[in-house]
Amino acid sequence: MIEKLSETVNFIKNQGVEVPQVGIVLGTGLGGLVSEIAIIKEIDYDKIPHFPVSTVESHYGKLIYGEIKGKKVLAMQGRFHYYEGYSMQEITFPIRVLKRLGIQHLLISNAAGALNLNFKKSSLMLINDHINLFPDNPLIGKNWDDFGPRFPDMSEAYSVKLNNMLKDIAKEKKITLHEGVYVPVMGPNLETKAEYKMLKLIGGDAVGMSTVPEVIVANHMSLPCCALSVLTDECDPEHLEPVDIADILAAAAVAEPQLTTLYTELIARL
Repeated sequence: MIEKLSETVNFIKNQGVEVPQVGIVLGTGLGGLVSEIAIIKEIDYDKIPHFPVSTVESHYGKLIYGEIKGKKVLAMQGRFHYYEGYSMQEITFPIRVLKRLGIQHLLISNAAGALNLNFKKSSLMLINDHINLFPDNPLIGKNWDDFGPRFPDMSEAYSVKLNNMLKDIAKEKKITLHEGVYVPVMGPNLETKAEYKMLKLIGGDAVGMSTVPEVIVANHMSLPCCALSVLTDECDPEHLEPVDIADILAAAAVAEPQLTTLYTELIARL
């Protein structure tokens, strides 16, 4: 792991990437934030040593280095999922790379289904906590003390400071920003009616298939992070309708400009 990490970091540095301040992970259908970046360098994932390659159509698979509001950023345009067949260590390897390159904050986005029936499709939810239902964990195995402790604390998995800043920005910009608990599941299938009932019963406000592995690794490395979900469908088990990826991408596109506004302004204030 350490050797692979060093090789990857050195390769990216040699591409002209110099001390990025903010790392960004762009989820399903949420690549629009890239338009706000004054791009200095783009690197395809398949050119980066030891990097996974995204197999999901809506994920572009590029590492983008540039500036937003005078801050150096490094954005992952496309992430990796457990359902693609990658290990948790492979999924989170890029987060460790971003940290070693120098980022001080990690901003994550995803597409998710609304379990809370007060939250409507194409609105945003700020994640304030999660219930991890993945069958695996990126920290299983030998602990690398250079990264963080064997038993990292998760009492503030999502930075209260960053979350409060996002809530203030949403209020100023008159953007509806729900707040709630995210539940990740393995996927790639969507859930049954009974599963939606169960997820809501245990305290979930939104369900998805990503984000939490990255958050666990960020906390392991003492990297402050926040995460926004674009709610792409309403998971009402009593009135459930079939949903396909085209519907999800269309719903994400409606909310994406608001997500871009929130994260662009947050970066300006960091």
